[in-house]
Amino acid sequence: MSHPHPELTAPPELDDDTLRVVPLGGLGEVGRNMTVYEYAGRLLIVDCGVLFPEDHQPGVDLILPDFEYIRDRLDDVEAIVLTHGHEDHIGGVPFLLREKPDIPVVGSRLTLAIVEAKLREHRLDAYQLQVREGERETFGPFDVEFLAVNHSIPDGLALALRSPAGVVLHTGDFKMDQLPLDGRLTDLNGFARLGDAGVDLFMVDSTNAEVPGFTPHERDIATVLEGIFARAPRRVVVASFASHVHRVQQVLDVAVAHGRKVAFVGRSMVRNMGIARDLGYLDVPGGTLVDLKSIDDLPPENVVLMSTGSQGEPMAALSRIANRDHPAIRVEEGDVVVLASSLIPGNENAVSRVINGLTREGATVVHKGNAEVHTSGHAAAGELLYAYNLVKPRNVMPIHGETRHLYANAQVAVRSGVPRERVALAEDGVVVDLADGRAEIVGAVPCGYVYVDGSNVGGVAEASLKDRRILGEEGFISVVVVVDSVTGKVTGGPEIHARGFAEDDSVFDEIRPELVTAVEQAAESGTSDSYQLQQTLRRTIGRWVGGRLKRRPMIIPVVVES
Repeated sequence: MSHPHPELTAPPELDDDTLRVVPLGGLGEVGRNMTVYEYAGRLLIVDCGVLFPEDHQPGVDLILPDFEYIRDRLDDVEAIVLTHGHEDHIGGVPFLLREKPDIPVVGSRLTLAIVEAKLREHRLDAYQLQVREGERETFGPFDVEFLAVNHSIPDGLALALRSPAGVVLHTGDFKMDQLPLDGRLTDLNGFARLGDAGVDLFMVDSTNAEVPGFTPHERDIATVLEGIFARAPRRVVVASFASHVHRVQQVLDVAVAHGRKVAFVGRSMVRNMGIARDLGYLDVPGGTLVDLKSIDDLPPENVVLMSTGSQGEPMAALSRIANRDHPAIRVEEGDVVVLASSLIPGNENAVSRVINGLTREGATVVHKGNAEVHTSGHAAAGELLYAYNLVKPRNVMPIHGETRHLYANAQVAVRSGVPRERVALAEDGVVVDLADGRAEIVGAVPCGYVYVDGSNVGGVAEASLKDRRILGEEGFISVVVVVDSVTGKVTGGPEIHARGFAEDDSVFDEIRPELVTAVEQAAESGTSDSYQLQQTLRRTIGRWVGGRLKRRPMIIPVVVES
C-alpha cells in the first residue's frame, strides 16, 4: 500500500495523458468531502461539503475545504458535480460560488433542489444542470457517466469519470440495500459492466469498512418504530437528520397507522421535507401534517414531532427542547423521544447531554444503543468486498472516512485480490496521479481547515481557537499599572480583574506588591519600553497564578505612562 507521508513535497508538473486526483477534504474525517480532478489543465470538482466543529473548536459554525489550491485556477473549473444532497457533500458549494458564481453545478433533481435553497439563502444564482442515472455528460476533457446508488437520502449518484488517462469509478456515499424504500437499487450491473471494460481507479466510500457483513435494510426500521408508537402513552418525538427523507417517510407511515398527526420541528427539517414533498420524494397523506403552533390543541397521544438535532447540535430543536429553551415544546412524563440516527464521531458528549436532559424531564429516550432505530447509509465490509469483486479495479483509493476507516477499506481491497502496492492510502491534500494504468502518490499540496465564524470565512486561525480554548478553560486576567515615565515608579495600581475564577479578586492581593517590585526593578535596570514592562507583568503574575492557583489563564497586561 502507498502510505501518506508528512515529508511529501509539492507534486511535479502534470504530464500529458495523466489524470491528477487531489482530495481537499473527506479523507481522515467524516465530512468536508471535496475532490479535484485535473486533466490537460482543466479541473472537475466532485462534491464540496462542510465539516461540523467539535468541542475543541469553540465559536466555529462550519469548517470548509481549503480552496487555496484552486483559488487561482477557478477559470479552469469545468463544473462542480455533486453525488448527493448531504451537508458534508454540498454545504460548501455556496462558499465556493462566492468566489466564482458562474461555475456550473451538476447533480440529481433532489440534490439540486436542496442546493438551490441554500444558494437563495446566500443570494447566489448559479447555472444548474440536472442529471439522472444512466446519463452521460461531457465537461471539457471529462466524460462522466452517472450511476444510481442508494444511501440515506434519495437520488444518490456514483460517477464514472472517463478521460484519456483511464476510467475512475467514484462511488460517493453508497450501500447495497436490496429492499430500498423507494425501490431504487444501487446499479450493481453498471458497476460490473464498468469492471468488465476496465476500471483504472476505484474510489470507494470507507465509512463502514470496519463493520462486518452487510448493512441492515431500511425497511427493518419500520417494525421497530411500529412497536415504539404502539407502546407510547403520549407524544412521540423523532429526531433525525433533516435530509433523511426515507426515515421521515417511515415515521409518517407509522403515524398515520396509529392515528397521529405530525409536525415538523426545525428550520432545515421544514425546508428539506417541503422540497421532498413538492418533488414527489415524500408521500404525505392528506391531513397528516399540522402546524407546530396547533399541537397543544391536540391530545398528546395523537401527536408526533419530527425534529432536527439528533447529533446534539446546540442550536437544533432537540437540544433546545432538552434544555427547556424551545419556545413551543416541552417534554413531559410519558413522552417518548427517538434518536433515529447513527452517532457521528465527536458528537458523543453533546448527544449524551441531550439524552440526560430529556430523561431528566421524564421522557423515555430510545436510541441506537438500546434499540434498532437506525441503519447506516454506508456499505459495510461485506458490501465493499462484493463491490471489489464486481469492479475488479486496477487501483484503489479509499475515500470518505476517518483514518481507521480508510485503512480498513484498504484491507478489504487487498483481501479481494488488489495488490497492496496498487492501493493508494491518501489523506487530505495528498496528490495521486493516474497514468499508464497505475495510480501513485506523487506529492502533497497545502490543505488546512477553513473556519466559518458568523459572517467571517477563513479569518479564524488556530491561534484564535487556542485563545478561545484558554478563555473557556483557564479564565482571563487583566493587570493595569500606571508608571511614572521619568522615575519608573508605579504611581497607580496594580488593578487586577479576573474572569472565570472561583476565587474572589481579593486572592490577588498577595501578588500586588511583587508586581510593583518587578516593574520598578525592570525600570531601574534600564527597561523603559512599555511593551517590555508589560511582559514583566505577564511573567510575574503568570508564575504566581500557575503555582498558587494551578491555572494558565489568558493574561492581558497594560502599562500606562504618566
